[in-house]
Amino acid sequence: MRTAMLILGMILLAVGAQGAIRQLVDHDNAGLFSWLPGGLAVELTGHIVLALAGLLLAGRGSRRPAA
Repeated sequence: MRTAMLILGMILLAVGAQGAIRQLVDHDNAGLFSWLPGGLAVELTGHIVLALAGLLLAGRGSRRPAA
């Protein structure tokens, strides 16, 4: 279970981070969040939230189980 959490977290982190960077470089390329109303700020926030969720999930998945 922890391995699955780690893998999923790393995927979410990578997708969210590269989406946020892409959004900062090319404001018209919204990526996953092009369906959201609100423009650049909302789309960038969505990518950042996705990256933070991945960071938290990967961190939780990488912890050693309590002995």
